[in-house]
Amino acid sequence: MSTTRAPANSVRCFQNELLAWSEREGRHFPWRNRSTTTYQLVIAEVLLQRTRAETVARFFPRFIATFPSWKRLANASETELREFLEPIGLWRRRAASITALAREVNKRNGRVPALRSEIESLPGVGQYIANAILLLAHGCREPLLDVNMARVLERFFGPRQFADIRYDPYLQALSKRIVDHKEAKRINLAVLDLGAKVCKSHNPRCKQCPLHGRCKYAQNNVL
Repeated sequence: MSTTRAPANSVRCFQNELLAWSEREGRHFPWRNRSTTTYQLVIAEVLLQRTRAETVARFFPRFIATFPSWKRLANASETELREFLEPIGLWRRRAASITALAREVNKRNGRVPALRSEIESLPGVGQYIANAILLLAHGCREPLLDVNMARVLERFFGPRQFADIRYDPYLQALSKRIVDHKEAKRINLAVLDLGAKVCKSHNPRCKQCPLHGRCKYAQNNVL
């Protein structure tokens, strides 16, 4: 299925049902508070890469207390960061990328750019982090398209064309269409929450899903 064949009413239903569900069942994390700064948002997204949100949630307040600004983080040694990040894994890779990113943003007086081309030129920033910065820090309608969002979209609307979601034209276009909404941030987070709590990769809880009645996967796999 291509996005041009995804009926507008199905897209609206998907959006509306998810927004209503998220009011009742959405997850709460420290980086989702209204008072969260751009620095904290970016750091949270970097830490969330390949790590469970619940794990980062336990670690995040201590990280922010120890490294409260780009300047403090830029002045930390990579060895200090490695030791600090060890409890959540991938510390060598994270320490190197976070150190490089902090030093570059610190050169910009702590300002994270708002243009995609400039954001993607920052060390360690790929498509997902760039989208997250544009969405969460600058209010742009960009999708947080990762394996979890991809799974939810594919199950509801139909499968992707290519293995790599970064280059799949179907998922890229569909995800942008889904978040082209005044509540783009809430829809993004709702999709991620649904993927974590209900639309799991294994043993999905289809009968508990607000999208159950219209979902292609549920119709084909649940009695």
